[in-house]
Amino acid sequence: TLMDDPAKLPVSGKVVWLTPTGAHGGRTQGVGVQFAFNESGKAAQNKIEGLLGGSLKSVRPTHTM
Repeated sequence: TLMDDPAKLPVSGKVVWLTPTGAHGGRTQGVGVQFAFNESGKAAQNKIEGLLGGSLKSVRPTHTM
């Protein structure tokens, strides 16, 4: 599920990076997931982009690749 939406969104993917707590260089803890390039992956992308809204075009730096 995403945010407070009770609907589940099944999607295939793989972990492409992992930053543990206390990582070298003060990097922020997190995980990166690459979604499958298929209908479920596209549906997840659309849902996440809809939730992020205007922050996708923000000039603020993020921890994404």
